[in-house]
Amino acid sequence: MNALCQMTGLSRAGFYRRRLPRQATPVEMEIRDRMQKIALESPAYGYRRITAELQRCGFAVNHKRVLRMMREDNLLCVRGRAFKITTDSRHHLPVYPNLAKDIQPTAVNQLWVADITYIRLRTEFVYLAVVLDAFSRRVIGWALGRTLEASLAIAALRMALLDRQPAPGLVHHSDRGVQYASLDYTEMLKQHKATISMSRKGNPYDNAACESFMKTLKYEEVYRNEYRDFHDARSSIGEFLERVYNQTRLHSALGYVPPAEFEDGATA
Repeated sequence: MNALCQMTGLSRAGFYRRRLPRQATPVEMEIRDRMQKIALESPAYGYRRITAELQRCGFAVNHKRVLRMMREDNLLCVRGRAFKITTDSRHHLPVYPNLAKDIQPTAVNQLWVADITYIRLRTEFVYLAVVLDAFSRRVIGWALGRTLEASLAIAALRMALLDRQPAPGLVHHSDRGVQYASLDYTEMLKQHKATISMSRKGNPYDNAACESFMKTLKYEEVYRNEYRDFHDARSSIGEFLERVYNQTRLHSALGYVPPAEFEDGATA
């Protein structure tokens, strides 16, 4: 062992650190999740600015730790590869008032919430659009794609509409992103006589249900896997959404029953 370490230039401790992958702690996953969001929302930020932003968010990190984590997550090249941000509200499309803040749904198809997040594969970032029923927190529509075009969000919405066939009066809530403000997306909602609601500018708490779901997805599925490619990611994430999250995962906000079971009990 000593001879091998001398040949590679590693200490014994360094050799075992490289050989045995360390399990990320919940705090580190929280830091990593926030770091990735900052890096994609502000592609021009380097590790020092991202460190400062993390510190402003209350995380006790230094620039050396952030640099290491950005290198591990392949985020140092984000600036040169010009990734698109997930929420681009810098547009001149109509925006709508936040109606969801006053709604406490008592049944399905009263309030839907929608959002988009990113997922890192080995060589690229892909994007996941989801639609949840706020009453049961059930995923009723989703789509995985390589771009942030409005068609991604539309595909998730189309799945939800085909599955649920909601009656007039549904409230659909999202952020102010260009995908959700696009004419094609809003027209699809209007055709189904749905009322459009959007978060206030720069306020992620207005869509807390989706934020909570995205965190669950990252911690319980994405961070536990290293997807080979786009098709592997789609298959694994689809299995998690449809079979695990909707059907078997106990949800604390639902009295520790899965979303599907919660819906069945509410309609029984």
